[in-house]
This record gives sequence, structure tokens and C-alpha cells, in this order.
Amino acid sequence: MKKVLMFTAVVMALVATDSIAQEKPASPLETVKGSINGVNVEVVYSRPSSRGRSMVGGSNVPYGAIWRTGANDATTIEFSKAVKIEGKDLAAGKYSLFTIPGEKEWVIVFNKKSDQNGAWEYDKYKDQDALRVTVPAGKPAAFVETFTITVDKDKVSLQWENSAVSFKVKG
Repeated sequence: MKKVLMFTAVVMALVATDSIAQEKPASPLETVKGSINGVNVEVVYSRPSSRGRSMVGGSNVPYGAIWRTGANDATTIEFSKAVKIEGKDLAAGKYSLFTIPGEKEWVIVFNKKSDQNGAWEYDKYKDQDALRVTVPAGKPAAFVETFTITVDKDKVSLQWENSAVSFKVKG
């Protein structure tokens, strides 16, 4: 009887472990790499999904408030060489990428403290902002369920739900 109970317990533990291992995280980690004008660009971020909730402009990502530009830890962006972002100088290096969404425009924030836990500590480090630029808000061609960042030929683009913004990068 003890052997049967022990065998049953082991099988149940294996089944539970396997089902937990197969669950996808709510906001999976993503690394996006690309090259813009000879500059290597790497973005590391967590990709939340809207799952029927109103996110951008709603209570989760309100207009006018600093956002970690993804989920979990703050998104990071790294440039292998000095660049111009929307015509303004930014030194080579790794930055936390924050945004302040708005209905008509977004503020893109590059902060020197690259290892921040979300935006909860941003106020402690806002004096370390290396650059802020303002870009027009737009709309994607279709609804975007899961937050997506892409490195294109001359810009970095952010899309989620019915919101889309991009900032120009020049090496």
C-alpha cells in the first residue's frame, strides 16, 4: 500500500511540475536586435497583452503618467555608438526606456539608470534622464493585442492596442 501511495504522489508531482512549466508568463520577456545606420540597437522588454482590458489611456497605462514601456522591470535600450534621437544627441550606452503616453503625442525618456524595477522608483532617478523627446501619437494598421517594439531601418517603433509611436534614430 505504501508503494502505491508513493507512486501516486510521484506521478502527481511530475504532472503538476510539467503543467506549471508549460504555462506561459503573462508578459513574456523579449529581446529585439537590429542595426540602424551602422549602430547596433538592442531592446529588452516584457510584452503584456491587453486581454480585453483598456490599457493605453486607461487605468493601466494612463495618459500623462510615466510608464515603464512594457511590463515587469523597466524596458532597456542599448546603442553601440552615439546616436541622434529625433535630432538630439544621445551617447552610446544602455538606458531604461520610459514613455509618457498622450492622446496626441508621447514623451520618450532615456534614463541612465538601466536596472530599474518598473517605474516605481523612477522618481528617485529622474535626475538621471539623459534625453527626452516628444513624438506624435499614431495608430497601427490593425489592433495590436500584445505590446510590440520593433527596430526598423531608421527608427524604433512601439505598438499596442490602437496606439503606435516611433522615434527616429540616426547614427
